[in-house]
Amino acid sequence: MTDTTLQLEDAAMDLEPTAWSAATWFAVLSMAATSFALVSAEFLPAGLLTPMARDLGISEGTAGQVVTATASVGAVTALLSNVLIGRLNRKTVLVGLSALAIGSNILAALATDFWLLLLGRAGLGIALSAFWALSVAVVARLVGANATGRGMAIVTLGVSLATIAAPSLGAVISDWIGWRSAMAMTAGLAALAMVLQFLSLPTLPATTSNSLADVFRLARRRGVQLGMLAILLLMTGHFAGSVYVRPFLEHITLLTTGPIALALLGFGIAAVIGNIAGGRMADADIRMALAATATLMAFAALALVLWGVHIGVAFGFVTLWGLAFGMAPVVLPTNLSRAAPDALEAAGSLMVVSFQVAITIGAVAGGYVVDTYGATGPLTLTAILAASTIALALLQPRS
Repeated sequence: MTDTTLQLEDAAMDLEPTAWSAATWFAVLSMAATSFALVSAEFLPAGLLTPMARDLGISEGTAGQVVTATASVGAVTALLSNVLIGRLNRKTVLVGLSALAIGSNILAALATDFWLLLLGRAGLGIALSAFWALSVAVVARLVGANATGRGMAIVTLGVSLATIAAPSLGAVISDWIGWRSAMAMTAGLAALAMVLQFLSLPTLPATTSNSLADVFRLARRRGVQLGMLAILLLMTGHFAGSVYVRPFLEHITLLTTGPIALALLGFGIAAVIGNIAGGRMADADIRMALAATATLMAFAALALVLWGVHIGVAFGFVTLWGLAFGMAPVVLPTNLSRAAPDALEAAGSLMVVSFQVAITIGAVAGGYVVDTYGATGPLTLTAILAASTIALALLQPRS
């Protein structure tokens, strides 16, 4: 197909809803395929820890650090990625990131010791964070500023699907043909995404060259600060509590493994629906979309604390939490981007850093609270932080 140049400035001027062409759909779906491939590789170790640790002669706790390597390298990469790529064509960068993911997954699959495995996972962390740092800016150029929420909903749909599929399928494939084969399959997914990007993405010349000073300068804007704070509050709350939903269902609702699996499946399916709903709401009224997302999460967490001993209530509100979680990865980046329409790539870096920091704080805070206050503690913290995000959303200026 013939490449066409899409300018960010033209997209920003496009204020009327328009139907997407087949080429636009193909390009957006290639971004969704990339998010699915990258996030599948990120979450895969959750289903592989036992055989991976046994094969490499390490403890399961040590093997779990492959996830830490991906996240920690990703946090640094998010801040620097849009500075280091300079004025490279963004299509070239995205295809190159998929190639890096292929190589990293192959290295991890062939690793003969823990350090080679860590190196492979660090490469994946670079690919992941750089992709997400560019994602909002690229989607805005593909679909127009008025449809960024809808476009990001499709891209982040890959995240929801990967979150559901990767750990369970990884465990099944690992038991069937080995953990190395499961890891190698994620390289195949990245290769498919790379081909789709190469065929469908238009040429995307850089419209700006970012410096680290530009990124820090952008962080001084009040709207950007509010957007970053919304990410920190809501995602810290989510990750502080969601990790402990299973212990809550075990100790408070007194569910066994089978019903817990069904409840978590409901969470995942609702997250997919939330992706779609969040995209439409974000394009219509981003302020109300953020308030609605935070309200659903706060209400779901609080209801579980108050009435979660009842099985029907527990199932219903775990599902509602999943709906809110599916909306968040669409609404939060779109909300931040509205404060920086002239600097979407730099805003993307700040967005990814905010997410990574929120994940880290949430994990630490949730662990402390559950050890100190028991199974209801982390969910109470989720409700408090999500409620704080409602107030923050209502303080933001109308878009």
